This record gives sequence, C-alpha cells and structure tokens, in this order.
Amino acid sequence: MKITDITELQEIAKRVRIGIIEAVYSAKSGHPGGSLSVADILTVLYFNQMNIDEKNPKSKSRDRLVLSKGHVAPALYSVLAEKGYFDKAELKKLRTLEGMLQGHPDMKNIPGVDMSTGSLRTRIISCKRNGNSI
Repeated sequence: MKITDITELQEIAKRVRIGIIEAVYSAKSGHPGGSLSVADILTVLYFNQMNIDEKNPKSKSRDRLVLSKGHVAPALYSVLAEKGYFDKAELKKLRTLEGMLQGHPDMKNIPGVDMSTGSLRTRIISCKRNGNSI
C-alpha cells in the first residue's frame, strides 16, 4: 500500500529515526549522522515509491534498492523493521552475535536487503524499477 499523506510519511520517518538512534545506542557503535540524514529518503522510497512486499521479499517483480553507502545500514534496517520485514526488537541487537543486523547490509541474512554493500567509494543510492532507473 502506497502512503501518500505527507503527515503520515513524516510520522513514519520519525519512528525510523527513533529506530536508528536505538540501534546505534544499543550497539555503542555506528554512524548515526549519516543514517539520520537518509531517513526521509528511505521512508519515501519504501512507503510511497517502491513496488515491494514485505511478506514476499524475494518477489521477482519487486523494485530493488542498492544502498551504496552501506555504513548507514541502521537507517535501512530501521525502515525495513518499520515496514515489517522483521521485528523492531532486532534493531537493539545491531552488531551483536545474537542479532542478524551487522555493520553493513547483508543480502544473505537480512530480509529486504537486495545488495551487500559497504564501500565508502560509492556515494549514491540507486533505485531501479523493473530494470529502469528512476
């Protein structure tokens, strides 16, 4: 379901920011500034623009997001948790052996992550819709 109400998107973005802070604080490690700076963008992409289904995260017809600056993974994790890909309690296990969320996105172990990333050399967020750049 696409959310078009600006106020509702702003409320979701606030919850995403809270999730970022809780995750980074719990881990005692991470990049809160970069993560907070991308919260609005990821909120609009995941809740308004992208063709995704948290109940079917591997759908062949889904849009895919490559978060090239993987060190802002807490933002991606928080938006995925808010969207329902996994329980929000997982955010407080960031960078722990008990948790699935690590310092950079891992497409093999985290539902909703389409590309394992982390290189600081690439500084873009690229989103593709059915093979076409948007």
